[in-house]
Amino acid sequence: MSRHANHRAFISRCRFAVSVAALMRVGVIGVGSMGQNHVRVYSEIADVVGIADPDVKAGGVVSNRFNVSYYTDATHLLKEELDAVSVCVPTEHHAKVALDVIRAGIPVLVEKPLAATVEEAKRIVDAAKQAGVTLAVGHIERHNPAIAAVKRHVQEGQYGDLVTAAARRVSSFPGRVRDIGVVMDLGVHEIDVLRYLVGAPVESVFALGGRKLHGNFEDHANVLLRFHNGVHGFVEVNWLTPMKVRKLALTCLKNFVEVDYTEQSVTVSSSTLGPLDPFNLYQIPLEHHQQKIHVRKEEPLRRELEDFLNAIREKRPPLVPGEDAVETLRVAIAATESHRTGKLVQLT
Repeated sequence: MSRHANHRAFISRCRFAVSVAALMRVGVIGVGSMGQNHVRVYSEIADVVGIADPDVKAGGVVSNRFNVSYYTDATHLLKEELDAVSVCVPTEHHAKVALDVIRAGIPVLVEKPLAATVEEAKRIVDAAKQAGVTLAVGHIERHNPAIAAVKRHVQEGQYGDLVTAAARRVSSFPGRVRDIGVVMDLGVHEIDVLRYLVGAPVESVFALGGRKLHGNFEDHANVLLRFHNGVHGFVEVNWLTPMKVRKLALTCLKNFVEVDYTEQSVTVSSSTLGPLDPFNLYQIPLEHHQQKIHVRKEEPLRRELEDFLNAIREKRPPLVPGEDAVETLRVAIAATESHRTGKLVQLT
């Protein structure tokens, strides 16, 4: 185990005018692609006590960049005085590491998906309840300002009843993924967003997909969801597209709504049909109405971690509590089962 000299002074604290006394003491377990971004954001809004990762090279780079204590064994980090911990290890290790944090009596945010199986996810949720500690899950797109705006407008009925929701999340293969397929890596984002916006349980799941370039897991999939309230959802995900697309479309009775996650933009459209000449279907008198909704751009991860820390301070549930993440995981696993068997999976 190696440790760097203890320090607690960051320039960013001055920038955000937060007193050192008010900063929460946090740790990050796992400093791969996502974990190192947790450290970056925490360094601006909290006191990063230390990080843990068995990979000395990865841990050393992060430790040096942010001048924080580094442990090769997370159990040593958990002996520190901590107010919160992010668990950013590979999915297969989520349950073990999260349970260790909970047993130490520390509030925990677990990166998505909550666990590799529903059974493991439930164990984490039950353990957090019994220990009385906050459990949040990193379904980051709920914290996207564009999704927050659309959720509010859907709840208020501004777009009319929601009929269908279609999401596309495609890109080339990310080298960081080793232990899960595209449904659990990318699809789980859209499944969670659709569940969040529709606000009803998923009744059934059907998925088609396959392995085009990657041997161990599916690298492309199309997932159909039927919700209890009659809304239908469609999710397209793959690691094969030579460009990055992160978009969502909602068909509602009053409007057609398009969301670009990356641009954090929301476009609301409708049209009015004028007098129709049945002899001229080439020139149909359609008047289009389009409105761009102003959304203040913010980093979703920062909003996610601020929500987690505020939930601990205010003793309230986070935006994505463990129970909610279990349901999203159930749907994602059902999609992988449907893809494997070619059959519809009934959930309720």
